[in-house]
Amino acid sequence: MRWRSELQIALVALGLSAGIACAQSLEFVSRYTWKSAVEDFGGFSSLELSRNGESFTTTTDKGLIAEGRIVRDGGRIRGLDNLRFGRILNPQGVPWRSYRTDAEGLAISPTGTIYISFEGTHRVVAYDSPRSAGRPLPDMPWRGSLQSNSSIEALAIDAAGVLYTLPERSGDLNRPFPVFRYRNGRWDKTLSIARRDGFLPVGADFGPDGRLYLLERELKGLNGFATRVRSFALSRNSLTDERELLRTAGGTHDNLEGIAVWSTPEGVIRITMISDDNFRFFQRTEIVDYRLVN
Repeated sequence: MRWRSELQIALVALGLSAGIACAQSLEFVSRYTWKSAVEDFGGFSSLELSRNGESFTTTTDKGLIAEGRIVRDGGRIRGLDNLRFGRILNPQGVPWRSYRTDAEGLAISPTGTIYISFEGTHRVVAYDSPRSAGRPLPDMPWRGSLQSNSSIEALAIDAAGVLYTLPERSGDLNRPFPVFRYRNGRWDKTLSIARRDGFLPVGADFGPDGRLYLLERELKGLNGFATRVRSFALSRNSLTDERELLRTAGGTHDNLEGIAVWSTPEGVIRITMISDDNFRFFQRTEIVDYRLVN
């Protein structure tokens, strides 16, 4: 119910959530429900924003890539405009088909190269533009160990153009999530992230502060999805200074899977997330904004 969701958001804003204690937290700003008659609309699992938080790119489980602009009034989301939709193309320049369409992660390099991770067949593909043919990156050596429908959902890129991705499941409740890093034409898995409680990683992004922000979700049965956001400092061979910034109750938001971190002209870090409605009539495509507060 609407009133329950707003109450849950208010409680989170007051800091009444469990987890790793830190001085920072996320404060709810606004939400917007996106509706469209475009064929295969829905299933949004990723999100990238421009530095000012306006222009966006997102991908879907059915192989769509969408671009547009988020319209805000007084800092709150009021709508979307300049929308453009297209099919994600394979190396032959034609749309991916069948289970190969399941685009989950998205990262755009400082030079504009678009990277998309796919879950149906575990791979990362590079694109020069949203309408160009794909260029698959070398396969991960650990590709065979990834679980079906639970593989590389989160994808992020740092200021140096290094890619980071991790599977949705680690294989054991007490096993950390391995972080696969792609640099200089090779993959490594030196890094890892602790697995805590029942949350699973679904999105990641580097913020303007250089920290890695990880979006996680947990299905709470009939109560819907709970959301958690953690951030980490990146050193050469480890992720440290874990901070839990947000943990919502089930049903506060829909199935948030894409995350983008940006900054206002005043230097305030904002986090925007988008939900995957799983193409179900009782779910919704929701775009939500939070701000980082100390």
